[in-house]
Amino acid sequence: MQSLGELVSDPTTFMGVPHTQDLSGAKAAILGIPFDCGVHPFRIGSRQGPQAIREQSKLMRPYNPELSDYNPMQRLGLVDCGDVRLTPGRIPDAFEKTAATLERIVARDVVPIAMGGDGSVSHPALRVIGRKHPGLAVIHLDSHTDTTPPVPGNEYNAGTQFHYAAVERWIDPAASYHIGIRGTTYLPGGFPRTRALGYGNIITLNALLDRGIPAVLKQLQAALKGRPVYLCVDMDVFDPSCAPGVCAPSWGGLTAREGLAIVRGLAGLDVVAADINTVSPPHDVMGMTAFLAAALIYEVLVVLCRYRALDTPDA
Repeated sequence: MQSLGELVSDPTTFMGVPHTQDLSGAKAAILGIPFDCGVHPFRIGSRQGPQAIREQSKLMRPYNPELSDYNPMQRLGLVDCGDVRLTPGRIPDAFEKTAATLERIVARDVVPIAMGGDGSVSHPALRVIGRKHPGLAVIHLDSHTDTTPPVPGNEYNAGTQFHYAAVERWIDPAASYHIGIRGTTYLPGGFPRTRALGYGNIITLNALLDRGIPAVLKQLQAALKGRPVYLCVDMDVFDPSCAPGVCAPSWGGLTAREGLAIVRGLAGLDVVAADINTVSPPHDVMGMTAFLAAALIYEVLVVLCRYRALDTPDA
């Protein structure tokens, strides 16, 4: 007679990795942060992002014969810890619960790979990772710098996280990069305000394409080699033609190929944490954005393997 465990399915996890909070054999862990601030006037839904990414990750396969002919999930002992227990809209409480969860992961020297959620999920994550890794540098791929100053009654939103990261000194802004910036904003003076916070490296989408992705990657490798790096990918860095399901779409963004090339080009850097945010399933088309987010996470795993010399081909 079959056991109950043989008759029911396990929870859907990222690429089918084990669902567990046991980190004893893990070098990296997936964490869902099902949160958005709920303050956008008409485009709310990225709180549903983590499960959408997990569902679309079923389309991913473990081997890339050309670039990574090994199973990065197995090499890293990857586990999916599930989602932070929080209530969207209760912003300070959700931040505290997210931070408490991440603290337990990084205390075990496990690399957290967070799935948002809107861009505000980077707020508690940067606070925790910055304490763990002094001198933390951020590579922020986004169409916005997210350095909006907080105002009374709107202290936290999906555009304030890098303001707080600088003024509260969670990161080294002078060593950090905002890449892919483009499009319209609500406030004037965005670049001077960002530079006044200490961010000296703003690479707009136009500048990225003018210089070429290989040249920018060469700069990142030279500047960030040997220091802890946090990778933050807001999916609106991509053009809506390949990532329509985001909170703040902006035309003229990265293609899927360009975004994957940038992440692959970070191999050799010490990526100590990552978050992929702003997948909004209610605005997605056939799961395209969630599927691309899953592909990006796979590439992050490959970057982690290469830094740890876990990238020899499987027999």
